[in-house]
Amino acid sequence: MSTVNRSPANGNLSLPAAMAFAAISLPLSALSLSVGVQLPPYFASQLGVSLAVVGGAFGIVRLLDIWLDPIIGLGMDRTRSRFGRYRVWMMAGAPLLIVAVYMLYNAPKGAPQVYLIVWLLAMYLGLSIMSLSHSAWAAVLAKSYEQRSRIFGVLTAVGVIGSLSALAIPILMGSGTHKALNPIQAVGWFVIAMIPISLLVTLVRTPETINRDEGEHFRLADYAKLFSRGNVIRILAADLLVTLGPGWMAALYMFFFTNSRGFTQTGASLLLMVYIVAGFVGAPLTAALANRISKHRALILTTTLYSLGLIALLFLPKGNFTYFVPAMAIEGAFAAGFGVMTRAITADIGDELRLEGGREQIGLLYALTGATSKLAGAFSIFLTFNVLALVGYDAKVGAQNTPQQILGLELAYIVGPIVFVMLAGACFIGYKLDATRHAEIRRQLDERDSHTDVVYEEAAVLEGLTGEPGGHSSVDRS
Repeated sequence: MSTVNRSPANGNLSLPAAMAFAAISLPLSALSLSVGVQLPPYFASQLGVSLAVVGGAFGIVRLLDIWLDPIIGLGMDRTRSRFGRYRVWMMAGAPLLIVAVYMLYNAPKGAPQVYLIVWLLAMYLGLSIMSLSHSAWAAVLAKSYEQRSRIFGVLTAVGVIGSLSALAIPILMGSGTHKALNPIQAVGWFVIAMIPISLLVTLVRTPETINRDEGEHFRLADYAKLFSRGNVIRILAADLLVTLGPGWMAALYMFFFTNSRGFTQTGASLLLMVYIVAGFVGAPLTAALANRISKHRALILTTTLYSLGLIALLFLPKGNFTYFVPAMAIEGAFAAGFGVMTRAITADIGDELRLEGGREQIGLLYALTGATSKLAGAFSIFLTFNVLALVGYDAKVGAQNTPQQILGLELAYIVGPIVFVMLAGACFIGYKLDATRHAEIRRQLDERDSHTDVVYEEAAVLEGLTGEPGGHSSVDRS
């Protein structure tokens, strides 16, 4: 094991290096989609767990989980080791996540609520540890304004592949119960197998830089000051809103496309896959757009175009794939870009905070944005279903809704997401942290870090980010 000074100062990552770093996004995204879409129906329909027990377990765990993220972020920011800061957290989270996934996807029939709560909490804890450390590591790894957009675009694109994998496995195996293995259990085994493989690729091929903080002690009061910073409030509000908008849409998706747009359940599911697949292209394209017009302007533009696209859905011929496939592809591409921009902007704000405060707070910053996303996810179903009740829509199978009830459904589906995503874009009106300002921040940080950086890296990664063969080990401990 060697400790070497090898993190490129300008943060320029080759595409293969960025893809290798993004490898762990594949199983994490597959798991996130499966837990949200596949696991609850699996518990209720195939394991015989009551809807009340399943809903109660998920509700309790998400309320607890939201408070865990800031604690994890604090721990990450205070961690220092010869192996790095974020890689040790990723390695610690992987075994917990693997065990929890095994216990959930192989749960016994009629599993009690306590069983579900314990293992769901363990799963979300492991997922939070790995996701937060991965995002924070990306922010440290890609130092320049442009590379931030690029690396988060790659992370999102690889995550799309993982999400599609979770959707494709049950389709390929058939919707019924397989003699040897249930399709949903197969998704669990896929995640279990891919976590160590992809984690190994990420760890071996990627270096990590730890910047020495000015001062030795962390105080909770220092972190509380984050909430007094204008840019921190901007990103937290924008992340909450930009997550709530698509989450609102997702909660009403099947109702809208079957009862309003005239598609079958299968047709609606195919359009949803088109929406997700489009993110593989939309994420890097949004990153490229951000590097031309700046990240916050790209977010303002894409939220506006996304809203116009939602309105257009009402004017397309009902049940016509020829029109809806490109429309959903465009919407999916824009939606994928939302996450790219908010995560990249978070990294830039983290640099601003470190320059002014002298301490690394990026772990906590990502934890806070992660908590807002979870809060949005927890409230999206609650809000949308109450709105449906207010407009009188009947969601029961076979129910005949009046034209007024269908109109209420359509307005709920369209107006809610538009309001939230447009407000998310509006959060960055007057935002000053553009490429020029960030370049000056990075210049000052790099000048300061050149005297205080402590860099930890596996010797095996010398060719990982620049393609340079060989290399000389050196340590900067000034």
